[in-house]
Amino acid sequence: MIVRPKQSWFRLLFVWNGSVLQSIIPQLLFMAAVSSLAVFTHGRIFGEKIPLNTTLLTLFGLTLAIFLAFRNNASYERFNEARHLWGNALIATRTLVSQVLSYVPEAGETLRIADLSVAVIYALKHQLRGTDPYDDLSQLLGPGQAAWFGAKQYRPVAILHVLRERLTRAHSQGRVTDAQFWTLDAQLVELGKTIGGCERIASTPIPFAYSVLLHRTVYTYCVLLPFGLVDSTEFFTPLLCVFISYTLIALEAIANEVAEPFSVAPNALALDAMTRTIERSVFELCGRELPEPVAPKYPYQLT
Repeated sequence: MIVRPKQSWFRLLFVWNGSVLQSIIPQLLFMAAVSSLAVFTHGRIFGEKIPLNTTLLTLFGLTLAIFLAFRNNASYERFNEARHLWGNALIATRTLVSQVLSYVPEAGETLRIADLSVAVIYALKHQLRGTDPYDDLSQLLGPGQAAWFGAKQYRPVAILHVLRERLTRAHSQGRVTDAQFWTLDAQLVELGKTIGGCERIASTPIPFAYSVLLHRTVYTYCVLLPFGLVDSTEFFTPLLCVFISYTLIALEAIANEVAEPFSVAPNALALDAMTRTIERSVFELCGRELPEPVAPKYPYQLT
């Protein structure tokens, strides 16, 4: 994810990194070619004039704008829910470790539980992105356990289960009271809800039919647009059509990008930075040396 400092209106006109412009340049070049063809043929195809006017294009464009708004709202709802889930993960992990430090007197046990708590978050990040968690888990749990958890299909759930077993053992041995155990288990339940919520978002994309319909509608409108404007705008048709196409195609691209909040796209959630923040917060509670923060990108340059 790219996080930017506040910039002036003029600099925003030329921002490149983090925008979707670089990914839709081929489509815009195609629209420029179609618009130039419309100007060259005076709005005719095979000698026949395409009977389009601005009224029809306005009605069509209004319907398309409503559908684009629906698609972008649906995508942002997924992004926003994912952001809330990771916020809850931060709260639950810090609360769990704070409670363990207060309720369980053994230093070795508390540090092990803290490592397992952070390992749940790292395993969740890698599961959502489909990457290998071995390096991160081995630093927290050691190579042996990292390999053992790496063989599991649902690694965050497996680590959470081991964490619950350790707390249950402490309770059965009388080191944790009933009330304290219930309080600790409540935080494990919150972590379980976070894992389940993230899995639901990752495994349930926006219905494919919506994406297909929007994609076809956007490109149909953009291709027909120059033939409806050429009589009134003439040689300015390519410039106007490319700009309008940029607006519509970019909105579709942004919706597709935001709808996948766990990806590595510039506008997805900054999971690396968020995971490291949770780790640093837990380590600080335990009085341990803090790892270096992973800061989101701050591209000050215009390119």
